[in-house]
Amino acid sequence: SAGPSIAVLPFTNIGGDPEQEYFADGLSEDLITDLSKISGLFVVARNSSFSFKGQSVDVRDVAARLGVEHVLEGSVRKMGTKVRINAQLVDAASGGHLWAERYDRDLEDIFDVQDEITETIVAQVEPEVGAAERHKVERKPRTNLKAWDCYHLGVSYFFKFTAADNLKAQLLLKQSMELDPKFGEAHAWWAYATVLGMVYWDTDPDQELLDQALAATKRALEIDDQNAVFYYLMARINLARCEYGQALSGNEMAVKLN
Repeated sequence: SAGPSIAVLPFTNIGGDPEQEYFADGLSEDLITDLSKISGLFVVARNSSFSFKGQSVDVRDVAARLGVEHVLEGSVRKMGTKVRINAQLVDAASGGHLWAERYDRDLEDIFDVQDEITETIVAQVEPEVGAAERHKVERKPRTNLKAWDCYHLGVSYFFKFTAADNLKAQLLLKQSMELDPKFGEAHAWWAYATVLGMVYWDTDPDQELLDQALAATKRALEIDDQNAVFYYLMARINLARCEYGQALSGNEMAVKLN
């Protein structure tokens, strides 16, 4: 890549509770999303980073396979209302740590920790990026924590890619929308899960549901019209609706923004 580059490996869930796996994945996914908003920083996409999930890997080997200069790895332990996050930024060439930190926080502070990690990484890998760029990742207003929880649990079911898990994802993402109507990700991913349920699995094709899905992606873009993923997801809904011109233009906008 032309500029500095980074891969965020899935954070390890070390709490011993497999039910909390989605929480560690959610933190990793949010960091990928936040870092992707920084101009001039190449960030490996979720699917590529998550291909290493659960594997014991050499960071230098991962960096070489993904073509990046830096790798972020870490672990999460969630204990009731407390969370411990360990994060370390590794230089791919030397395998040495550029930065490492441990955060012991209340669960409600999870978004602040994400902001701190993101700002620290940007300062480490691209010092010339100004404060204005780093501030793009700040969440104002903050997402409702219960909505965030439902969203990432829903996404974890979505990526299992089965009929039953897709239905669970739809329900959880719908619940996330209801808990926080201003959480654009919940709207967009509910629409995506619902449409893929029609295309591949057990959701009966229904024009009213297709209309609701399109409306949900439009709502997400009203909340954040600079979000490349929202344009991509709306384009996927357009494709299912046979609206090929809109699907093409939506994907072009997604590429332009990211």
